Amino acid sequence: MAGLMSRAMLVVKSKFSKLLDRAENPTETLDYSYEKQLELLQNVKRGVADVVTAKKRLQMQSDQLEQSVVKLEGQARQAVGAGREDLARQALERKTYAQQQLQGLDVQVKQLDDQQQKLIANEQALQAKIEAFRSQKEVIKAQYSAAEASVRINEAATGIGDQMADTGMAIQRAKDKTEEMQARAAAVDELISSGTLEDFTSGGQTQLDKELGQLASQSQVDSELAKLKAELGPGGDAPKEIEQSAPEREEQEQKQ
Repeated sequence: MAGLMSRAMLVVKSKFSKLLDRAENPTETLDYSYEKQLELLQNVKRGVADVVTAKKRLQMQSDQLEQSVVKLEGQARQAVGAGREDLARQALERKTYAQQQLQGLDVQVKQLDDQQQKLIANEQALQAKIEAFRSQKEVIKAQYSAAEASVRINEAATGIGDQMADTGMAIQRAKDKTEEMQARAAAVDELISSGTLEDFTSGGQTQLDKELGQLASQSQVDSELAKLKAELGPGGDAPKEIEQSAPEREEQEQKQ
């Protein structure tokens, strides 16, 4: 069961990986990575600003303690001059405590200063890497765009692209339909000529009717011709032309 689940997970992951690979646009991925690096750089800059702010705050506290040490030392001197040893002792105790705090602040300020320098160095190094990545990103995007355009042009030229394939299929379907229509027209003409199909434009006459009509017409012409020959006789005058054209009449008048 565990082996079956493992195989199923592998199949799902492989399918999902293929889907992601199809959907992934390298130019969009590069731009997204660049934006994330810029966000990281902004975080580093904010970190530097926070460290500098904390260091300035400690330096202000250190300045206040230094002023307090000077003031307490003066108060101790004044108390000794007035014969108030108890007040002088209190002032000196506060001075000692303030000096201890001042030493601790100096250590913290030094640590923050070291941290600030490291962050600044990291920021500069990250800035350089981001600039290099940006230049490389633009080069890769340009190369990808050129390769993509080349693929589309070659696919269009060779007819293996989706659009050209659809166009080629449409042309082939049009050719097939045209040939089918031509063959159908030729078949209908042949059937009409053979009399198998009736031509409704001929007034309902079949092919047999047409042929019989032609025979009857020819027989009538022959009968009328024989009748004319009988009437005129062998030596009869030839029938005059019913009508002459205008040029012919003019030519006859000139001869007369």
